[in-house]
Amino acid sequence: MLLHKTSGRWRLGLTLSLITVFLWGILPLALTVMLQVLDVYTLTWFRFAIAFGLLAAYLAARQQLPSLQQLRSTSLGLLAIATVFLGLNYLFYLQGLNHTSPTNAQVLIQLAPVLLGLGGLVVFKERYTTGQWCGLGILALGFTLFFHAQLKTVLAAASTYLIGNSLIVVAAIVWAIYALAQKQLLQKLPSSTIMLVIYGGCTLLFTPLATPHPILTLNSLHLGLLVFCGLNTLMAYGAFAEALEHWEASQVSAVLALTPLVTLSLVWTASRFIPTLIAPEHWTGLGLLGAILVVCGSISIALAKKAPAS
Repeated sequence: MLLHKTSGRWRLGLTLSLITVFLWGILPLALTVMLQVLDVYTLTWFRFAIAFGLLAAYLAARQQLPSLQQLRSTSLGLLAIATVFLGLNYLFYLQGLNHTSPTNAQVLIQLAPVLLGLGGLVVFKERYTTGQWCGLGILALGFTLFFHAQLKTVLAAASTYLIGNSLIVVAAIVWAIYALAQKQLLQKLPSSTIMLVIYGGCTLLFTPLATPHPILTLNSLHLGLLVFCGLNTLMAYGAFAEALEHWEASQVSAVLALTPLVTLSLVWTASRFIPTLIAPEHWTGLGLLGAILVVCGSISIALAKKAPAS
């Protein structure tokens, strides 16, 4: 079986990875502001609709739109699973973000790639090395410290932070299921075709729940942020996919693990210049240490070489 080889242009791969980190790092801030003026369903519908429309136009211009024969060659059940679970990921993440803070959400969503890796052990019979298991232990310790530091906040606002944290964890779980389904679909379809079907399917799923009329009343700031939220998926995933063309997947994943720290820095900066839009977050030393350990654990899992499948 032929395996993909990178171009060796690691500087370009690093640059694209950092672009992805910035886009994913700033996204929770933009979503937090938009949730002040739009409901979760309309915001999710718009993001999928924009992604579908632009991707369809791009593939049409390159004459790469999928045929019915291509779609029939794969499992429609897996396509349905990937579509529904990515839609649920967007929904639960936004609902969770509506009850918690951007940085809190970004730390917790680091569970998603970890659950994907653990799912690969079960579904695809992959194996972890000793280094990866150690990384998982570091990550678990980081989450323990992080949750311990957040315990007072959670107990003081059980109706908000506890609900928000739980929804983010669910978002991570359903994302891992989506990613496992997509990994299997890649045996038959290119990633662009898979994402086109998923974006289109999710747009249809959220259309009955969306109320687009308020979009017409948005001011220029909110309208610009809304368009950014819609474009972010295409830009971030586009940069991510291109980074994999030039750099090893483990190296790219290690850089992406820095995303929570980027969000933390951006929230700290934004809350001082525009506190009316982004509220400041109060972190304890223990909570910050936990977040850093989560990042370090994620990097360790990504950088450790994969053990051969049994």
